Amino acid sequence: MAVHTPAHSALGGLLSYASLQPLAPGTLVRVPLGTREVLGVVWEAPASEPGVPPAQLRAIAGVLAGLPPLNAHWRALVAFAARYYQRSLGEVALAALPAQLRTLGPEQMARRLRRPAAAGTDTDATPLIALSTEQESARAEIDSKNGPFLLFGSTGSGKTEVYLRCVQDLLLAAPAAQALVMVPEINLTPQLEERFVARFGAGQVVSLHSGMTNPQRLKSWLAAHSGQARIVLGTRMAVFASMPGLGLIVVDEEHDASYKQQEGARYSARDLAVWRARACGAKVILGSATPSLESWHASRPPSEGDPEGGRYQRLEMPSRIGAAALPRVRRVDMGQQPRRAVFSAPLLAAITERVQRGEQCMVLLNRRGYAPVLHCQDCDWKSDCPHCSAHQVFHKIDRSLRCHHCGYAQRVPRACPACGSPDIAPMGRGTEQLEEHLAGLLEGVSRQGGGPVRIARIDADSTRAAGALQSQLAQVHAGEVDVLVGTQMIAKGHDFRRVSLVAAVQPDGALFSSDFRAPERLFALLMQAAGRAGRDAAWMAERGTPCEMWVQSHHPKHPVYEALRRHDYAAFAAQQLTEREQAGMPPFAFQALVRADARTQEVAQGFLAAAANAAREAALPGVEHISLYPPIPLAVQRVAGVERAQMLVESASRPALQHFLAAWQPLLHALRADPAHKGLVRWLVDVDPLAI
Repeated sequence: MAVHTPAHSALGGLLSYASLQPLAPGTLVRVPLGTREVLGVVWEAPASEPGVPPAQLRAIAGVLAGLPPLNAHWRALVAFAARYYQRSLGEVALAALPAQLRTLGPEQMARRLRRPAAAGTDTDATPLIALSTEQESARAEIDSKNGPFLLFGSTGSGKTEVYLRCVQDLLLAAPAAQALVMVPEINLTPQLEERFVARFGAGQVVSLHSGMTNPQRLKSWLAAHSGQARIVLGTRMAVFASMPGLGLIVVDEEHDASYKQQEGARYSARDLAVWRARACGAKVILGSATPSLESWHASRPPSEGDPEGGRYQRLEMPSRIGAAALPRVRRVDMGQQPRRAVFSAPLLAAITERVQRGEQCMVLLNRRGYAPVLHCQDCDWKSDCPHCSAHQVFHKIDRSLRCHHCGYAQRVPRACPACGSPDIAPMGRGTEQLEEHLAGLLEGVSRQGGGPVRIARIDADSTRAAGALQSQLAQVHAGEVDVLVGTQMIAKGHDFRRVSLVAAVQPDGALFSSDFRAPERLFALLMQAAGRAGRDAAWMAERGTPCEMWVQSHHPKHPVYEALRRHDYAAFAAQQLTEREQAGMPPFAFQALVRADARTQEVAQGFLAAAANAAREAALPGVEHISLYPPIPLAVQRVAGVERAQMLVESASRPALQHFLAAWQPLLHALRADPAHKGLVRWLVDVDPLAI
């Protein structure tokens, strides 16, 4: 039986229970665990494990009758995820099920299943648009070959239409087939759902993401599990959806870091999608204009020095639909601008001209709030968070200081808390200040048709209220916004038809980061942002001017910006992969992080050092192929009063790393119980980490 046992408990494996009737593997049951009654999944007993006498077993409390068992493919996916990401099987299995399902008893579930399913209102199918030559070629390749496929298409090349046609081909070919389509963030699901519902009807499409209520998620899960819903749209959690007829998985924007879970079992939904498709005989399409370097390397074509090439098949769609041109990239050297300038004179003039012609502009700054920190000019006091080794961000709109790590908030002081000076001022800029500053610069400008320029801001603060994001996006699409200011939330996936200019005002911070993935993330963000401009070829042709992407930088000749100027992802990827191969970094090496959280930094690092010594002394399998680096604090080493440290584990062999981590688990559990590490709060293993 797989049940969700407490983290780091000695009950990490399968548990045995007595049942008066034989139960098929995958059956959902209620079982006692300590003083509680919890949901369990019947699992196959390991062949090597001796049976327990029935008299010593506790009996199951009830069976959730009426639900078909979770099939063997689903159980294999959960077992693989638990094994690969070093978590207990019960934790992964139960976390993959809807929260409300974990609380319903047999009688409640029976009543729930007796309710008639809401009839889907199938709409008239939208007329199919003609595919471009590149789209038709990609569709034909996906139809005739097994994949996995990397659909490398520029922004605006029509990747979504290829997904729609491939799903349509699947559903027509097999009456019970199902398709799973994943997007990286919740805010991208409404527009995708709208397109799928318009094509296939509401009765066949359900969504699965954390923004839904528990009853909504259970309803969608049951529809997918029963086969009633043939298309499931969702975020990373949807990779575990029970879909007995699964025949196709689409992972849109496959490069996005949001596919990596950052709590509990730290799985990559993209990687699990590839594994799941292969295990159940489905096809998988990974789509992106800026693929992850791992996927790009895995799709490399055969060459003289590498006759086999990668295991993915690369499909390219470099052209935009309707002969729309990619934006011209213009770089501004901020070293040649006035010292405190936020917007260079050429960029401000370009924004003014576009607004006066009735076009929309988009300004990207990946930092929310008004300013990153408040600062005292007299004593150098800064608005540090009392619970974290980070600053509290100044939010002018509600006069608050807020920590974006632990959530601690307080009112802005009238004077410096340290010296009493009233001379405290914001340092740096966030989207809130950028919006205010831009409004001042455009105060005397009239938009087309008369009236002041309308500026809107979209970030995690402005979209906190329910429905706020959808309302703001609707205003942009309706042309009620002239300039949109925002964080990375506005850079991905949105089909803004009237945006003709995109500007990145302070992108340099990622160029010299200690994280080796920072240039890859910056290039992807800027390419995605650039892709919001000029998406409607006919509308841009009427305007008579090309769309533009402006980058303000103190290092305009940096290779990242040079590749961006040419829209040359292939050259950027080649340069990055060469550097990574020389440095022995992924995808040419495999990594895991062991992290320890404790009351003091000494305890956290002491636990990690002891774990490394124990591994060497025990001569664990694969240790000779493993590099264990010294423990160090995290970049933000204290969050909510807890100190955090990490240790990098690296190997050139994925199997060697996996064998080592599996053998290391018992030692880590034993060390946690050692009184020498009193004060340790928790430890965890992060396989294939995205940030170090």
